[in-house]
Amino acid sequence: MLLSLLLTVPLIGALSLSFKNDSFYTRERIKKEALMFSIITLIISIIIWTQYNENINDFHSHFLGIHVGLDGMSLYFVLLTTLTLPLAILSHFKNVVTNVKLYFTLYLVLEFFLILVFLSRSLISFYSAFEGILIPLYLMMFITEKTVDEKKLRAANLLFLYTLVGSLFMLLAFIYIIMKVGTGSFIILDYTKLSYDTQFWVWLALFFSIAIKLPLLPLHNWLTKAHTEAPVGVSMILAGIVLKLAVYLIMRILIPLLPEATVFFTPFVQTLALITLIIGSLITIRQTDVKCLVAYSSIVHMAVVTLGVFSNDLLGLEGAYILSLAHGLVSPALFYMVGSIIYDYYGTRVIRYFRGLTTYAPILSIFFAFFTFANIATPLSINFIGEFLCLAGTTSNNIIVGFLASSGMVLSAIYGIWIYNRMFFGSVSPYLTAIIDISRRDFHILFVLLLFTYILGIVPNILLEEIHWSMSNILYYDLN
Repeated sequence: MLLSLLLTVPLIGALSLSFKNDSFYTRERIKKEALMFSIITLIISIIIWTQYNENINDFHSHFLGIHVGLDGMSLYFVLLTTLTLPLAILSHFKNVVTNVKLYFTLYLVLEFFLILVFLSRSLISFYSAFEGILIPLYLMMFITEKTVDEKKLRAANLLFLYTLVGSLFMLLAFIYIIMKVGTGSFIILDYTKLSYDTQFWVWLALFFSIAIKLPLLPLHNWLTKAHTEAPVGVSMILAGIVLKLAVYLIMRILIPLLPEATVFFTPFVQTLALITLIIGSLITIRQTDVKCLVAYSSIVHMAVVTLGVFSNDLLGLEGAYILSLAHGLVSPALFYMVGSIIYDYYGTRVIRYFRGLTTYAPILSIFFAFFTFANIATPLSINFIGEFLCLAGTTSNNIIVGFLASSGMVLSAIYGIWIYNRMFFGSVSPYLTAIIDISRRDFHILFVLLLFTYILGIVPNILLEEIHWSMSNILYYDLN
């Protein structure tokens, strides 16, 4: 019942907004109603969390004939989704004045598809929801502009085409699995063993889609362009949730269904992840646009997640899951600060423009410091727990890979501390004018994300106890 309600509320909200008159007088009401429906969805997800029993381990229901279910693997991804959406909607309360009704309706449609991805219990509904996300994301990239900017349209096209091409290979893999097994139900597939030859080709098709979604080098270009040109709320959703779909696909389908092929391709994946980690970090250091810098740092962190999830170690798998959630809290906060607060005040994101911001915005500098420290995985943050477990799991099976992966911590500290010191300390830049610091709305958005980042970092067992059983079931065959 609650699972069906979780999916129903965003749909009702989207239908309700679609009948509103998009006039000057109703725009504020549209924004408030979209926020209200997203908060109701968040409350339902919290109720589900309080009733979830790790001993029973899953809930099942049917929504419009679709089999949906919840277990430890999907529980916190759903909570992350329902937490991020109202914050993303709130981030646009001032600066969206064009196509207001359509824009906020798309937010709720997007929330529906995101939740459905994590609750789906068949390949068909999973793929449909996975692809359904593309349409609202594509439109939200540019519909808030009075005149379509060529750069925004190009970024939206890259996002759509890259993801669509990758998803076509996923579709072929799913069709082949259904033809081979006779069903796409996860319950039956969990007890299905495919031949090695079948696993080999299906794995390649699925991983191509995953490599684009994570993304891994050299398939990353769409993400940096999308982040640079996207509205801040879309960037928050891209970084906070959409990148996690690939991690979820690995944990839910790739490893459990194709264990032997996963063992065979693990060195290949680890090599790609290390290249992405090291080269991506070096590229990050050289960025001149602060939003682009945060986008590249997201790619680097997802490379660490990839190493953890392919470590064939319980510590690594749990670390990958936790780091995914941590990234989903910290990265949206960074994008909000650089893409909304700082950009709205000064109209630029060029790093050389900024120096001495602490003088004018001390509260913003405190938030930026805490999120920067979390982003470079300092102790007490949930990022530290996730990254440490990822590296521990990776090292347990291959000490060389673990050692090379550890260099990412050093490189992330370099660009993280440098960008904070460059923008907030030193003598005040002559190009800066005095600002009022952050608003109450900014404070609320950042405080919520900061609170969860450090509470879960101090008490990580809140997560570990409920994901342990699900992560244990993912472990595949011994690499030896």
